[in-house]
Amino acid sequence: MTRMTLSQHFAELRRRILWTIGIFVIALVFGWYLSPWMQEILTIPLFNVWPDGELLYSGLTDGLMIRFSLSVLFALFITTPFALWQIWAFVAPGLHCSERRAIWPILIFSPLLFLSGAVFAFYVLFPFVFGFFIELNQSAPVPSVVLPAATDYLAFSIGMLKVFGIAFQLPLVLVLLNRIGILSRARAIKMRRYVIVMIVIIAAVLTPPDVVSQIVLALPMWALFEVSLLFMHDNEK
Repeated sequence: MTRMTLSQHFAELRRRILWTIGIFVIALVFGWYLSPWMQEILTIPLFNVWPDGELLYSGLTDGLMIRFSLSVLFALFITTPFALWQIWAFVAPGLHCSERRAIWPILIFSPLLFLSGAVFAFYVLFPFVFGFFIELNQSAPVPSVVLPAATDYLAFSIGMLKVFGIAFQLPLVLVLLNRIGILSRARAIKMRRYVIVMIVIIAAVLTPPDVVSQIVLALPMWALFEVSLLFMHDNEK
């Protein structure tokens, strides 16, 4: 294998960065045209439990900011796998075979787990949470009009998708710690009770202040922890 000079490494890195930026810009343009469809998709869980509901555009620039933020979100969603591949292609030649075997599954399963968490939040959490909030607001003891701001709703829903996507990375983190010898399966089993308490605390911090959403996040994280134990080795000496 031909060794590259430092200047050649920088040239290759620059080329890969420029390619990534180019893909981001192209995806941003497509995202601008797809953003109305994305907004319609994101509001489906809300209007399924609130058929006659409406969202409030309280500022003159709300429509612009919503469309731009959704365009950026779409561009990040499209660009991230490409950027991860570019990073992998840049660093892989300098890694040993064992290191490559340890890393490439992360590049594959991390986006899949993130997507799984977001899908779980969209189809399982959102109906519970939105139904709870709408019912709570409509049953207020004083005359009230339920009219959520569109920007607040989208920020909340997108934030929850990110939270669940990150939370679903738990098995990957545990298995990686196991593979590099930091955490054995036996030790993870002994820590189960503390992990459950930590999961409950994390769910309470990351979700809205209602018991339903906290339980809906805590239960799958606990299940993911138990599944992770099946793929861990008892490498403790």
